[in-house]
Amino acid sequence: MAQPNVPSSPKRKQHPVEGSDRASKRVRSAAEAVNGSMESPSGSQSDDHEYTDELQSTNKPANIFEDKAWQATIESVVKNVVSIHFCQTASFDTDGSIASEATGFVVDAERGYILTNRHVVGAGPFWGYCIFDNHEECDVYPVYRDPVHDFGFLRFNPKDIKYMPVAHLELRPDLAKVGSEIRVVGNDAGEKLSILSGVISRLDRNAPEYGEGYSDFNTNYIQAAASASGGSSGSPVVNIDGCAIALQAGGRADGAATDYFLPLDRPLRALQCIRNKEKVARGTIQCQWLIKPFDECRRLGLTSDWESSIRKEFPKETGMLVAEVVLPEGPSHTKLEEGDLLIKVNGEILTQFPRLDAILDSSVGQTVSLTVQRGGQNISVDLEVGDLHAITPDRFLSVSGASFHDLSYQQARLYAVAVKGVFVAETGGSFRFESLDSGWIITSINHKDTPDLKSFIEVVKAIPDRARVVLTYKHLRDLHTHNTSIVYVDRHWTSEMRMAIRNDETGIWDFTKLADPIPAIPPTPKQANFIRMEGDKYGEASDIIRSFVRVAASMPIKLEGFPRSRKAGFGLVVDAEQGLVVVSRAIVPYDLCDISITIADSIIVDGKILFMHPLQNYAIVKYDPSLVQAPVKSAKLSTETIKQGAETIFFAFNTNFRPVMAKVSVTDITTVAIPASAAVPRYRAINLDAITIDSGLSGQCGTGVLISEDGTVQALWLTYLGERSGSGKDVEYHLGLATPTLLPVIKEVSGGIKPKLRILNVETNTTQMSQARIMGLSEEWIRRVEEEDPERHQLFMVRKVDSGHHDDGLREGDILLTLNGKLVTRVSDLDVMYNNEVLEAVILRKRQEITLKVHTVPTEDFDTSRAVVFCGAVLHRPHHAVGQQISKIHSDIYISMRVPGSPAYMYGLAPTNFITAVNGTPTFDLSQFLKEVNAIPDNTYFRLKVVTFDNVPWVCTMKKCEHYFPTMEFVKDVTDGTEGISGGWRKISYEKESGPGLLGEGELEMGDQGQGVDGAVEDGSG
Repeated sequence: MAQPNVPSSPKRKQHPVEGSDRASKRVRSAAEAVNGSMESPSGSQSDDHEYTDELQSTNKPANIFEDKAWQATIESVVKNVVSIHFCQTASFDTDGSIASEATGFVVDAERGYILTNRHVVGAGPFWGYCIFDNHEECDVYPVYRDPVHDFGFLRFNPKDIKYMPVAHLELRPDLAKVGSEIRVVGNDAGEKLSILSGVISRLDRNAPEYGEGYSDFNTNYIQAAASASGGSSGSPVVNIDGCAIALQAGGRADGAATDYFLPLDRPLRALQCIRNKEKVARGTIQCQWLIKPFDECRRLGLTSDWESSIRKEFPKETGMLVAEVVLPEGPSHTKLEEGDLLIKVNGEILTQFPRLDAILDSSVGQTVSLTVQRGGQNISVDLEVGDLHAITPDRFLSVSGASFHDLSYQQARLYAVAVKGVFVAETGGSFRFESLDSGWIITSINHKDTPDLKSFIEVVKAIPDRARVVLTYKHLRDLHTHNTSIVYVDRHWTSEMRMAIRNDETGIWDFTKLADPIPAIPPTPKQANFIRMEGDKYGEASDIIRSFVRVAASMPIKLEGFPRSRKAGFGLVVDAEQGLVVVSRAIVPYDLCDISITIADSIIVDGKILFMHPLQNYAIVKYDPSLVQAPVKSAKLSTETIKQGAETIFFAFNTNFRPVMAKVSVTDITTVAIPASAAVPRYRAINLDAITIDSGLSGQCGTGVLISEDGTVQALWLTYLGERSGSGKDVEYHLGLATPTLLPVIKEVSGGIKPKLRILNVETNTTQMSQARIMGLSEEWIRRVEEEDPERHQLFMVRKVDSGHHDDGLREGDILLTLNGKLVTRVSDLDVMYNNEVLEAVILRKRQEITLKVHTVPTEDFDTSRAVVFCGAVLHRPHHAVGQQISKIHSDIYISMRVPGSPAYMYGLAPTNFITAVNGTPTFDLSQFLKEVNAIPDNTYFRLKVVTFDNVPWVCTMKKCEHYFPTMEFVKDVTDGTEGISGGWRKISYEKESGPGLLGEGELEMGDQGQGVDGAVEDGSG
């Protein structure tokens, strides 16, 4: 029967589709299990009408056991129901990588088979365990997932259950009747039993649509009122005799007590095949059918003769099967059309899905005859029945940080396209597109067509590392647009090309190395010229365009709370002979990255990081000038600080990377500290004098300079990464930085010396004389400030002292008066700290003037030089921003991010936490940590002592999963004279013999670092 559009509630996750007329799956997310609340994939709190507490069935009596017969039934049934905790470890087909919880029930106690939903078992790699009613736990492995219908089977070892007899529920699809009283027996995320009552109201509902993810089709569903919610996917629907008569699957999202159950005809057949060790044959003619009522069928052309015959044959039926989607190039293409009314199959009048499924499943590789009515005319066609498993992918390729497989029947049906093409299951690494949504189809790479995965593999095998090739691709939602872009092929961070193939015997996916990377082709010099500024009226200032190059950074792993895995902008060439470029740290955030430098919009060369300033938001990168045959010009930097009110020329690049120029005035030069990101610490500039100008262009341009008419650069115009707003957007500030502060550092770098700066690791803010007077500053000091700095009547107060430096040095609330005898009224007066181990400071503390020796700290270790990947979590030493925002560093093992679908995600090992012990053994640095965890056997539980960012200790118990999440580390090592992977980095793998693993290379940039999203997963800070 045709169904009204009704909103439906999620059983697993909410798909990002507009509109509310979608059913959803009943799986509870890991975030809900750990945090006690349900989050949507975007990281935002879901609306109340989408998620309801599973046990609150407001339309049912409080005492569900009033009937003794039902009480006896429930007591028997609950022993067979299990709570399933699982990870879908990689994005595959319609499913993203998630950690979640659901329900299942034992259907074969002797062999250890559990029936649950297909959207629980998933189409891709699965890793999980189940908990029985007596809280015994055992591992589960997928045995079968149906290509279309929402059911699948898991296998466990019955011998692992030692303290209760294992029984099973009998599957009785024939007992599902309208008016039957039922109970839905499930789990509320494994915390407590959920038993909900209801009455079957209909048997002929079309399968619910879940949006742009997995949806069942070509089957009827059972409808009842039961009010199930998150965590109930896979629950048995039982009658008073304790027989399973349906499988819980979906429900409405508007809070109405309506749920949708899958009939058990096909699950029962599949179970019988699995018991007999037979292949579960599944046939298809690549046509989606819907049940439509007779009145609608008449409008489509059903004749009265056939309606009379069908009603006579099936007096209880009220509708027929009507073709809804006919896939191009499939068996039904050109023979069936949308709107065709199915009359007969192989001469048999047919109106229901179970019988159609039975015929097709028994006819794989054979021909079936269909009689349909089209516009009142009888049409007979012969169709070849294809193998449904053959168009359901069971393997994927992992290369260059992304994964690919052939387009599935599920995706093709959803978008009504032919079942062909290379589908990007996981965007990432080299294959990141304008939108991070799934649904991309690769049509060619390196000018070679890729109609299927096999041809794609052959083409990619032959592409050298670091090559830039042409990629063409489409999106399933917009097949009219053919996109073309250039991709940088990474085969060094993600060196191995792997094929993952599902193994239904073991329940895991086997990984095979396909090819070693081809070394990068040595670059050759290229020639180019810069553009000229037409209509120029700024003299030599416009020639500064020859000093700008475009800088792009690609980060294979997210570290230090930085929210993006790619960033691009412009840098200023300060030494053309050596290829030195100054660029914002909002573009180049840390050393573990690839740097590409584009000169004159024509020549692309690799770059490497030489220096990163710990406070002033700039880095110096280098390219090989011998590869560049272009008139690159070294920028001339002013040695004088630009003054407030000065007129100058603003030259910068707007959001379209186009140069703009305008005459401007300096409106202010003021001391600022970029606001800290509250959700997760990340690099920010502090203790700096920022320049602002009187032009609207300042907010539109992230990179540029303030330059005089004679071509002297007076200030850099930089992007500063700030806090994350309440809406989840990263705030960026555009401010000027006077050039004199850069000169000492640039001089050292040009001389081949890496600056070894020392700093006072404190954050300061300005204090006006009125405040200082109240805090006890004497009149003599106030007069001295006014005399020595007529432009700025201010001092600096210590706002925050970095963790670990509170004892004998500066303290919060101290007012700095002098350093080494010089009055401190400007940020530049603090520059004395860079080259001195000890400073003599005069301060005001609690109304007392105090002279003390203040030790500076070295900054060489501020940059992350080692990162460990363990169970899907990325660990490194706490970076400088952590010390700036926390009162105590609990250990040198800081959780920077975690991969969705990993053990770290599943067991709640959250970013910004510290690990202090493994199985009771203190582990205060990464070396100790690796020693302890590498001794832990695979697939076993261990304990981690963890401390949150808010100083709350807790214990995390989690299970190791080396097969999908092997341990590895990235180490910055330049002592041996080798280049390593890139820029002196090398990778160390701790893989066990269990297999090469799935994640840990390119996929690691898709990770949770706190809250919010970068694409489909949570990124750095909200």
